[in-house]
Amino acid sequence: MSQPVALGTPSVRTQEWRRPTREGKRYFVRTFGCQMNEHDSERIAGLFEADGMRPAESVGEADVVFVNTCTIRENADNRLYGTLGHLKSVKDASPGSRLVVGGCAAQKDRDLVRDRAPWVDVVLGTHNLDRILALLDHAEEWGPVTEILDEPVGAVASDLPTRREQQHAAWVSIQTGCNNTCTFCIVPSVRGQEISRRPGDVIREVRALAADGVLEVTLLGQNVNTYGRDLALDGKRSPIFADLLRRVGEVDGIERVRFTSPHPADMKEDVALAMAETPAVCEQLHLPLQSGSRRILSRMHRGYTPERFLERLAMMREHVPDLTVSTDIIVGFPGETEEDFQATLDVVGEARFDSAFMFIFSPRPGTAAAGLEDEFIDPDVVQERFQRLLALQSGISREQNEGWVGRELSALSEGPSEKDPNRTTMRTRGGRLLHVDGDVPEGTFADVRVDGAATFYLTGSLL
Repeated sequence: MSQPVALGTPSVRTQEWRRPTREGKRYFVRTFGCQMNEHDSERIAGLFEADGMRPAESVGEADVVFVNTCTIRENADNRLYGTLGHLKSVKDASPGSRLVVGGCAAQKDRDLVRDRAPWVDVVLGTHNLDRILALLDHAEEWGPVTEILDEPVGAVASDLPTRREQQHAAWVSIQTGCNNTCTFCIVPSVRGQEISRRPGDVIREVRALAADGVLEVTLLGQNVNTYGRDLALDGKRSPIFADLLRRVGEVDGIERVRFTSPHPADMKEDVALAMAETPAVCEQLHLPLQSGSRRILSRMHRGYTPERFLERLAMMREHVPDLTVSTDIIVGFPGETEEDFQATLDVVGEARFDSAFMFIFSPRPGTAAAGLEDEFIDPDVVQERFQRLLALQSGISREQNEGWVGRELSALSEGPSEKDPNRTTMRTRGGRLLHVDGDVPEGTFADVRVDGAATFYLTGSLL
């Protein structure tokens, strides 16, 4: 482990971190990866602003550039080093600027980032976000520094100041790390073992967000179903996720509560009941399937069978009407046969997901699946299978959306459409994108009639 530089640990209280030292300078944050990374980037931006900086419109205008990395697939690594290659020219044009690399790829690759991109000023991992200002100080005084910790020290990330991209919506981290052993996943290596936040701390954060005008919160964890298991003492019953859902949903001012991601093996009826009985909790569920083959699921160490997955999904739908369900699916896991892939198609056809994130298997160094080189599938075969799955799911997604045409519902504005400023992008309780003509201010609810459906979105008119 690279040892921390001896700069002292800052205070852990919001914007009382220290006297601002970069007043008037500008920063730019580039984020790759999941919602957890997006939330980490909001914290980094919050720290930069607490230090007197303001956001820049582009990397060329920034005094400090932070690249928050992902390593879930090989393509993410390639994008990182391609981005760092581009940023070398930016840094050459502005020698006084500082380039910082953090996140999961930095945690995994450690000194490799500096070996491949020696022009980077600071490399830090996933456990020491709170150290970024001290590490920048070190780089400015003594030169480039790398600090990768194997476990958290000092301030917990949830105590950091945050700059949200949307004023009406916020991420709330309830848990970090993961105790599962999925053979394809690098997350436990870069995020560590599962650590739950105290429920009282979560509720206090949600109340503070509501007081700041936030209407919608999304609870984040690698496996939210197991939230609280590590908090139990002396055999006492630990806080469980269903309890937390109910408590968050009762906070005054919070109109919508979402969460991601649960694990099918740990999905229990108490969560379904909490969703059904707590009005603020939205009818949205992301339930990763990964494969429809019993044999492949076993090799993945997923802890459930296709039959059990479908039983849990049916249970959730029974308790929560109009439930919108998304999933993750991996195509081409080592040893996958045509029979295995057909089993995946069969489960997808039966489950009828509203949407799916579909990926081609990418071996991650350090995972068990990466050692199965002898069973890697021919890329042409994998690509053909991927296209078949994409075609099946796209048809199902469109049919599921068409079922909403003619219905009237309440949607929350996310502001002007990126493609057409004369339209507003809204989101339903189930998380479906809905485009309407006209201007609805961001963070405003409106009643809408659904008039049309496409594969990835709905269209409607204001009532």
